[in-house]
Amino acid sequence: MISQEIIRELEAVKKSWVQLRQLSADKKNEVLRYLAKSLVEQTASLLAANAFDLKENTHQVAAYIDRLTLTKERIQAMAESLNSVAELKDPVGELVEEKILKNGLKMKRVRAPLGVIFMIFESRPNVATEAFSMAFKSGNAIILRGGKESQKSVAGIYSLIQKALEACDVDAKSFWGMTDYNRKLVDQLLKQKKYIDIVVPRGGEKLIEHVQNESLMPVIKNDRGLCHTYVHEDADLEMAQKIVVNAKASRPSVCNSLETLLVHEKVAAKFLPALIQSMASFEMQFFADTKALEILKKRNLNASIANDENFNTEYLDFKMNLKVVKDLDEALTHIEKFGSKHSEAIITQDEKTARHFQNQVDAAVVYWNASTRFTDGFEMGLGGEIGISTQKLHVRGPVGLRELTTARWIVDGSGQIR
Repeated sequence: MISQEIIRELEAVKKSWVQLRQLSADKKNEVLRYLAKSLVEQTASLLAANAFDLKENTHQVAAYIDRLTLTKERIQAMAESLNSVAELKDPVGELVEEKILKNGLKMKRVRAPLGVIFMIFESRPNVATEAFSMAFKSGNAIILRGGKESQKSVAGIYSLIQKALEACDVDAKSFWGMTDYNRKLVDQLLKQKKYIDIVVPRGGEKLIEHVQNESLMPVIKNDRGLCHTYVHEDADLEMAQKIVVNAKASRPSVCNSLETLLVHEKVAAKFLPALIQSMASFEMQFFADTKALEILKKRNLNASIANDENFNTEYLDFKMNLKVVKDLDEALTHIEKFGSKHSEAIITQDEKTARHFQNQVDAAVVYWNASTRFTDGFEMGLGGEIGISTQKLHVRGPVGLRELTTARWIVDGSGQIR
């Protein structure tokens, strides 16, 4: 049974949304810029809080620690993202379409906020400001529940968000940063469809599956990123090498990083040894199919045999799958079987081949001659994101400002009846 205290908190969030959805763009931007300034000013205290969280999680793997870590540069990037969102056009009230019917009814379709969003995320503390900014700018109230592992870091960020709202004379109840990490409370909130309109789980497969199974509200699913890059027979191999290294090694702990590399058999013998040598400094662990393994063994390069479990694993680490394919169709078949519908890429000099790949692959974002690491709201000019949706309703890809609104009809009449 959910407590009356929590019900009162939910009622306050829902009530505050009435004011929030009517806020001017200028007022929303004022809050975002105030928060950006506060983050930079409080860098030292946020790093101290983060150091406590890191100390408590020294047993975790390197990729997990990377997601948990805040640095001066990452805090600066958080502030830049907030200012970037402030520069974007407010989607609320945006005209989608309009028409006049034969009976004289004037129809306008306009964007409106979704309502109250409940977002559950795991170890990355920088998600808090990004999620808040996207929800707030699009007129939505938000409840954030981070992972226990980052509790000191997110508590500091939650406090700055509250202060920014209060300083700008906006109802601070429109944001609720949860500091109670009891999992039973999450399950109780997933049943509160009277107060919560949308649930957004952002984390591992188990979290997403649990939320999908338990939530009574619609879910915007941010599923795993099992991303592929296919190097075609006519690819510029120097360019391909740079793209693959970036896609895998620039930050392997995030969902848009490369997990499986597919290489055409005509260029595999030349490309794979050079690629592995270029990744030597990263101490990458490779899992290769029989054809790729044979090529690497001839060069005394280390790799283990890959199986279906490897090809179905999102490592989020310095681990990578390699597979030699006979043609484009085999690459497409592999991606269809193992892809997570997140981000896929092809490296080729032929536009016809690229367009065929892009049309055939079922994914939120499909690249030609570019790294999958660009699947990011900030990088794609959206200011930020509340996640990367791998579903097809109601949003697909980076969930930006417009994706956090819905279109509704405004109808003007002059006495028409049916």
